[in-house]
Parts: sequence; structure tokens; C-alpha cells
Amino acid sequence: LMRTVHCRRYQEELEGLDRPPLPGAKGQDIYESVSKKAWGDWQALQTMLINEKHLNMMDLDARKYLSEQMDLFLSGGEHDHAEGYVPPSQTSE
Repeated sequence: LMRTVHCRRYQEELEGLDRPPLPGAKGQDIYESVSKKAWGDWQALQTMLINEKHLNMMDLDARKYLSEQMDLFLSGGEHDHAEGYVPPSQTSE
């Protein structure tokens, strides 16, 4: 049976993740309120941001930046975009 959550990014009932994607309370929060689709979209954006901004994941500031961007993205807020990345909702008609 598919598990659904009310996704806070897309504001609709969507398929949930199979397990918390991160340890601790943050992972549990994401598990309960972020869809598999939104998490997948975040993973793709995160990869683009890391590559484009040449982030070193050993660097605390880089990890903090990504964590902030993740929170913004997952809650539907204004987050940074990788150059050339067009969110599906903003493509021209």
C-alpha cells in the first residue's frame, strides 16, 4: 500500500518517502511532510547547486548553505536556482 503525505512543497497528497532521508528529528519531519517527488526534486537541485557553486561538502559553511536551501525548497519558499534550471511551474506557456 502506498503511503501518502500532505506535501508541504507541492501542497497536495502525494506518495511519501519509504524511510526518513536524514537522521534525527529533521529526517522524521521530512518523512512526515515531504513527498517522494519533492525530495527527488530537491536531490536534483542540490546536485546542481553543489556542482555549479563548487561546494565542498567537507566545508561546514557549504553544508549549512545547503541545509538552508533545502528548508526553503521543501517548504516552497524562495531558494537559489542553479543557472539554467527552470522550475517546472515557471516554464513559459
